[in-house]
Amino acid sequence: MARKEEVLQDVVIKFAGDSGDGMQLTGSQFTNNTAMMGIDLATFPDFPAEIRAPQGTLPGVSGFQLRFSSKPVFTPGDECDVLVAMNAAALKANLKSLKKAGRIIANTDGFDAKNLRLANYPDGVNPLDDDSLAGYQVTRMDVTKMTREALKDITLGTKEKDRAKNMFVLGFLYWMYNRDMDSTLNFLKEKFGKKDEILNSNIKALQAGYNFGDTTETFTTRYKVERAKMEPGTYRSIMGNQAVSFGLIAASQKSGLPLFLGSYPITPASDILHDLSKYKSFGVRTFQAEDEIAGISSAIGASYGGSLAITTTSGPGIALKGEAMGLAVMLEIPLLIINVQRGGPSTGLPTKTEQSDLMQAYYGRNGECPMPIVSASTPSDCFEAVYEAARISLEHMTPVMFLSDGYIANGAEPWKFPKSEDLPPIEVKFKKGLDEGETKLRPYLRDEKLVRPWAIPGTPGLEHRIGGLEKQDITGNVSYDADNHEHMVKTREEKVNRIADYIPLQKLDSGAATGKVLVLGWGSTYGAIKSACAELQLEGHAVSHAHLRYIRPFPRNLGEILKGFDTVLVPEINNGQLIRIVRDQFFVDAIPYNKIKGVPITKTELVAELRKHL
Repeated sequence: MARKEEVLQDVVIKFAGDSGDGMQLTGSQFTNNTAMMGIDLATFPDFPAEIRAPQGTLPGVSGFQLRFSSKPVFTPGDECDVLVAMNAAALKANLKSLKKAGRIIANTDGFDAKNLRLANYPDGVNPLDDDSLAGYQVTRMDVTKMTREALKDITLGTKEKDRAKNMFVLGFLYWMYNRDMDSTLNFLKEKFGKKDEILNSNIKALQAGYNFGDTTETFTTRYKVERAKMEPGTYRSIMGNQAVSFGLIAASQKSGLPLFLGSYPITPASDILHDLSKYKSFGVRTFQAEDEIAGISSAIGASYGGSLAITTTSGPGIALKGEAMGLAVMLEIPLLIINVQRGGPSTGLPTKTEQSDLMQAYYGRNGECPMPIVSASTPSDCFEAVYEAARISLEHMTPVMFLSDGYIANGAEPWKFPKSEDLPPIEVKFKKGLDEGETKLRPYLRDEKLVRPWAIPGTPGLEHRIGGLEKQDITGNVSYDADNHEHMVKTREEKVNRIADYIPLQKLDSGAATGKVLVLGWGSTYGAIKSACAELQLEGHAVSHAHLRYIRPFPRNLGEILKGFDTVLVPEINNGQLIRIVRDQFFVDAIPYNKIKGVPITKTELVAELRKHL
């Protein structure tokens, strides 16, 4: 049968189904396939908040949104072109995000009476049979039946066969978007190479889905998205937590220090622990502690012993680590605290994204306890940002808070990975012995950065006292003297402030140096802000964009940039946190734009907000 081929510039697909339907795997495989073709992309995995939500219910819906384009992509898209709905709940939960006249690919087996009831449709109502979907292109496929038919010669039970439904859907989409299946076939062989029946069932289901598209007369058009014009280099698809892991390993190799991670699992930071545990060959040691406090305490010990020490967590874990962070500040040792933010407070929304921990990072410890803060903006940016956080921590002998969030951690995009020689050096200086004229170590004698020496335990002649009580200046002895305490508090703060002399000046991401509106962002709002500003700049509006990596201390020229604009708009996925700090430090009457719904800010809503100020 003759087929048309239509070339598309931009496609957004949402895979949605029950948490057991394998939507995350389906999405990640389509993502990897897309990246290998040199097509730009961005993803947004949407996990259910409950670990064991009842099957078929709205709380149990798991989604994976993928945007791929022949042009540069900065967000996973505001609306979907295609919605793959494995059951009624998946359709109901995601229909609002589908474009009018968009395509719905519905697994009809997921719309039986039981699934409709679990999705809270009224008795007798089936959206596939009434006119409620009249404005959409609806493709009905009995995925379950066709998967079982494809696997009829395999001796697995029905439940096990049904687990391959996602592969059938993936195969069909590979046909629909004119792809080969080699990347997924290789993945399946690696994953299930020792489990022949499971391997064969997944491969057969994948091929059956592809063949269904090729043979059915329902589909007369296939689609193709051309390669994006990207800077030459070697690319791979990378998720934020993966990029953090690679950045930490690179910092370890560049600094010449062994990497130690003391951690306790918590969503959405756990993958960093999982990933780093695979790299023992790089001298990486991972320790899964019994709780958050033990995790950071072990990292403090490793740092004292001369390692690049890391602890990973999310907001509730940061609260538990607070006292130990204060200890690390008092000791003035290197330590990297990685906070992959999620919705809060308390347990909050464990699988949803939020930028709600900035004030906690800034002020959330007892006493005057300043700590540098570095933030990542995209999944691939996590590599450079965490590498820089490690450099600051090691070269300035201070704990550093690194902020990511669930959107960045689980999202994916193409990453042009750097060569080792292109990474900036990380200079580590251990004190090897007493200086001329010294009779014993002066552990708090400082250099021009106000940085104290790093003396490794066991080095002859460098014995010294350490602990959480206030230190006497230079000697490090315990001191309760009032004037000394004030002096040490001011000194520790000034040490952090002087880091501004060793970081780059703030640059504008886009737009003129002065103008009507500056959009000031941090973290995962990057893509939405960049896209919104680009749209308005094309229309001739005087709007500019600055995005922060260094939040404490700020770059030295930030105040000067802010004063060049009539209006400063600060979009955040919180109730207004960066804006409070900016108002405090620069006396700028900035305007907030806040969203606290567990999902990212979209380009469309930000464009609408910016128009009000233009």
